[in-house]
Amino acid sequence: MRGERHRQTERNRPKAVVAAVAGETPVDTEEIRALTRAAGYAVVGECTQTRPPDPGTLLGSGKVEELAELVDATGASLVVVDDELTPGQTTTVRERLPDGVRVFDRYRLVLDIFGEQARTRRAQLQVELARLQYELPRIRAEADEGVLNRRTEKGSPWYDVRDRIDRLERTLDELASPAEQFRERRRAQDFDLVTIAGYTNAGKSTLLHRLADDLSATGTASDHPDEDAVASIEDRLFETLETTTRRATLRGRPALVTDTVGFVQDLPHELVRSFSETLSEAAAADAVVLVADASDPLEEFREKLEVSLDVLDAQGVDRHDVVTAINKADLSSEAALADRLAIAREAAPAPVSTSASEGTNVDRLVSAVTERLPTEHARLTVPNCGESMALVSRLYDEAAVESVDYDGDEVRVVVSGRPRVLAKARADAEALGADGSSRSGSS
Repeated sequence: MRGERHRQTERNRPKAVVAAVAGETPVDTEEIRALTRAAGYAVVGECTQTRPPDPGTLLGSGKVEELAELVDATGASLVVVDDELTPGQTTTVRERLPDGVRVFDRYRLVLDIFGEQARTRRAQLQVELARLQYELPRIRAEADEGVLNRRTEKGSPWYDVRDRIDRLERTLDELASPAEQFRERRRAQDFDLVTIAGYTNAGKSTLLHRLADDLSATGTASDHPDEDAVASIEDRLFETLETTTRRATLRGRPALVTDTVGFVQDLPHELVRSFSETLSEAAAADAVVLVADASDPLEEFREKLEVSLDVLDAQGVDRHDVVTAINKADLSSEAALADRLAIAREAAPAPVSTSASEGTNVDRLVSAVTERLPTEHARLTVPNCGESMALVSRLYDEAAVESVDYDGDEVRVVVSGRPRVLAKARADAEALGADGSSRSGSS
């Protein structure tokens, strides 16, 4: 269920200040602001520093003083630092801020968002595991080593956390893999499997609504907060950690289309494991649609595209099976879109400029996807009878029927589709023609 704080208005949300350090100007705070808002906070200020990271505070002592003054002036209850803080840095910064102000680094913030949005038991356990793995070295670093060594396992928070991690890992190993369940369902029902991947807010969920048989790309907001079958298209990161799968008909072929959790830059390593199962669905797919945001600045677009392709490569996705949707074309000028297409052609397979919200070039995208689906062609000749009509009807449901010709006592069907579907159709056609009244074949 969607977190309560996500339903708060901007006015009554808790306040946060973001802080970032970079080696060059300007310091980009757009994504950390978006992440902070996704966690349910109103961003009321930012403090940036252009310098090498300071070992003691990351930001530098002078900038931490400035940060404290900003927190005091805005009444913020949280400071979010757009980097990974060591336990010592976290403690030092927190001690120099007004009393009661919490300090999150980027990793801790993402953990908070994941914890808020986890719905299934598996996702909740994965997030808890990631949080404990993040906290364990910090607990050890902040503990008195002599006390830690003298205490027994029962009396030490560090040992307690380590034991909980072991129990969580065993529990997760025993749970059925959603990706494997998904593959079993595909095999049982003879669906093509298409996965939509890409960064958050690139338009993946909108594209799913555009492709799905039972969804619409307009008017998609649900009045029911527990309705988990429809992917949200709100402009918010990590609306849900769960994949969303819908049935779609692509050029006459039944498919299961899955919208995966969006990528985000510098995701904590502990959370990559939480991503692994959604990404494994991409590896199991017949085709992957990689959605890239054409409205991103040019260098950001290039970087995100390269990272996305590297992630898919690491999951064993064949580049030939990838179709790249350069989405939000309606928000880009012709020149800007041409630049992004040129970048995509250098690295990404089959780039197609699209607007999922407007429906622009979605047909071209679907054509590129279906070209990558495993396909055979068959010409079947069966007797003109009720059983043959049932076969033709089934082929309309399970494959792409190109033509049906009725010629006296015979019916000739030209069809294309998944190899297993056509193998069964040939066998049924042979059975219908066992008495010599029909023929079957393929091409």
